[in-house]
Amino acid sequence: MRKAKIERNTKETRISVEVNIDGTGSYDVQTGIGFLDHMLEQLSRHSLMDLTVRAEGDLHIDFHHTTEDTGIAIGEAVSQALGDRKGIERYGSAIIPMDETCTRVALDMSNRPYLIWKVDFSKPKLGDMDTELFKEWFQAFSQSAGCTLHIENLYGENNHHIVESCFKGIARSLKQALAVDPRKADAVPSTKGVLGGSL
Repeated sequence: MRKAKIERNTKETRISVEVNIDGTGSYDVQTGIGFLDHMLEQLSRHSLMDLTVRAEGDLHIDFHHTTEDTGIAIGEAVSQALGDRKGIERYGSAIIPMDETCTRVALDMSNRPYLIWKVDFSKPKLGDMDTELFKEWFQAFSQSAGCTLHIENLYGENNHHIVESCFKGIARSLKQALAVDPRKADAVPSTKGVLGGSL
């Protein structure tokens, strides 16, 4: 089983994350930010990764540090659980419709982090959460997970639907990319023999 546990403690946040890539999508998430909890639950449920998150952050200031550091810790846990990334499908993509909204996500678990974010919001806040923070979460995750990640909201009006379709899109894409191909379970999916570094 591909599992990892990460502890991340700074002056701004204290975060514990456990992931099991080969799980069933069970989750236990408590970040102190209700909407972020809801999105991380979607991430777990639709990727089938088991996910446990405990986060305590400086929410009296704002939600920035907790959101970003949670993305870092989950990404680090995924990367650690993957090890040398042998056997994985590597690529994943999804198109997620959600009522009036449709979002496209594509990713490469290349160990070369990069984020393309083409998502706009009509309001600065979603509940108590600044909508600009969602990009920060995906940026943090892509960097620490070693993931080339492209997210594009094709159209949509409801900000809740737009954000949720992004998280469901990365979840479904991860489910594909992290699956093991039994025909090459002992090989890194690259002609270089290693993932990361130069193209």
